[in-house]
Amino acid sequence: MSWLAGLIPHLKALHVGMLLLWCGGLFALPLMLSRHDPAIGQSDYDRIRRATHYAYTYFVTPSAVLAIASGTGLIFLREVFVTWMFAKLVFVALLVSFHVWVGYVLVAVAEREGAHRAPNPVLPLVLLLVPILTILVLVLAKPELSEIPVPGWLAEPRGNQLPFDVPRR
Repeated sequence: MSWLAGLIPHLKALHVGMLLLWCGGLFALPLMLSRHDPAIGQSDYDRIRRATHYAYTYFVTPSAVLAIASGTGLIFLREVFVTWMFAKLVFVALLVSFHVWVGYVLVAVAEREGAHRAPNPVLPLVLLLVPILTILVLVLAKPELSEIPVPGWLAEPRGNQLPFDVPRR
């Protein structure tokens, strides 16, 4: 067992932990943003504004970066180049899009001049459930999706050398 293969359990634990923090933050931030209301008083508004800003900047975004980086490492270490993984990555891209949207709303509501209202959190949270639950189903069931047509460049090896060695099992 090479030393890289010995990293797989640790990398997987990091990946799952960071996913939990990232997804939990993505659920919490729309709820926190819905509390942005200047009518609650300047001190409370300022406290909520800072809390959402710090949560997004120092908690949710680093968790997302570490989850994606560790997941990318696991793909190459475990050599998981199968159709369900590519489908999972599509839904990870939806999570990233939701993350960016929350950041946009945060800046619009808390940082820009003028009256900006955060959207009602119910619809965004329901929409957030779609990629999260789909990712869970894909990862836990690992369905055989070979009947789904994929482009040839995605289904066949390109014959190019990676810039690093990939350990073999």
